[in-house]
Amino acid sequence: MNKWGKIKGIDLLATGDFTHPMYLKELKEQLVEDGTGFLTLKETTNYKTTPNLQIVFESSEIQNPCRRRDDNGIMKFILSGEISCIYKDKGKTRRLHHLIYFPDFVSVEKFNKTLTDLKCNLRSDGRPIIGLTSKQLLQIVMETTPRGMLIPAHVWTPWFAIFGSKSGYDSIEECFEELSSEIFAIETGLSSDPAMNWRVSALDRISFISNSDAHSPAMLGREANVFEFEEFTYDELRATLKGQDQKKFLHTIEFYPQEGKYHADGHATCKVCLSPAESLKNKNLCPVCKKELVLGVEHRVADLADREVLLMPSGKIPFKSIIPLPEIIAEILSVNRTSKKVQRDYESLIEKLGSEFSILLDWPIENIRSAAGSRLATAIDRMRQGNICATSGYDGIFGKIKVFSDIEKEEFGEKQKTLF
Repeated sequence: MNKWGKIKGIDLLATGDFTHPMYLKELKEQLVEDGTGFLTLKETTNYKTTPNLQIVFESSEIQNPCRRRDDNGIMKFILSGEISCIYKDKGKTRRLHHLIYFPDFVSVEKFNKTLTDLKCNLRSDGRPIIGLTSKQLLQIVMETTPRGMLIPAHVWTPWFAIFGSKSGYDSIEECFEELSSEIFAIETGLSSDPAMNWRVSALDRISFISNSDAHSPAMLGREANVFEFEEFTYDELRATLKGQDQKKFLHTIEFYPQEGKYHADGHATCKVCLSPAESLKNKNLCPVCKKELVLGVEHRVADLADREVLLMPSGKIPFKSIIPLPEIIAEILSVNRTSKKVQRDYESLIEKLGSEFSILLDWPIENIRSAAGSRLATAIDRMRQGNICATSGYDGIFGKIKVFSDIEKEEFGEKQKTLF
């Protein structure tokens, strides 16, 4: 995690999985608290924080990264976990995932003990399944320490999400009732972006964080959140999220939502992908097998929306959309993103230009052209402008984002074997 965080341009990684006894033991062996609410690897404990740092915070199921743009190169960690709540409430079975954050090991141990005393099996999985309600879980977080955070995860996905079409709720208040004011941030998920969420006025008081949902180190940084802090501490991060402080919360970094695997409606078995309007015409049934469609994020947002799309409403945190660098390289070379050719050119680019975030967002296009050729420069320029071609994901199948049309690829002539 330390190695890949630096490659991506991330300086703060959340640990993930702190509820698992064996992993918590490993965290205690390798990390040390530094007094900020964050932790460092034991060999880097002499690091001192610098004022006015620019931070990128990102949360995911397995690990939750943040980025600090400075020259110290010291990775920090935040204690985090994800919990799956499966329970019956108001006559329905609910399945929700929640992210939990604490500033110290004492809080983590107290939290884990409470869950264990309530007969929750924390050894079964890094993301344990418990029978407590979301409201009960939030109450435990609050009783553990007032500095704790519960953030509903990937809130729009059909399965395991607070607004999910299969087993969620229609509002934060319906889920958490009188404790709803303690929910001040939600994770929008890969299949939605802030503009989609802005359509729901009930979420105006909520901060939107955008996270990679990474299940492997190479997938870190698909989404992230950029902050600028005077003091790089857990408490300032929490306060910034709670207050939607636009001076400190600069913007989010977004996956194009069409690429998310639950963006559109569909039925994977029948290879059917539909827009919300098309689904409604079919009474939300698959036109092939006549079974119920899995209604995607776009459909669910439309169900709960009470206003049209807002391009950049006042008081909201802006966002920038990216395509992961390996995907761009793979499109140029016409190979799979996991191929050795992509890995080779990706490593060369990182060595030449620095972190992946700096290449995607910061470097002038002409510098990229000089370092890696016109096709990569054109691709990144188009990505930054939102000039992309999108095929939506559905029912667990990822969508595809491209920057070059098939006609352009034909005009390229012979396949490019390397960027360099």
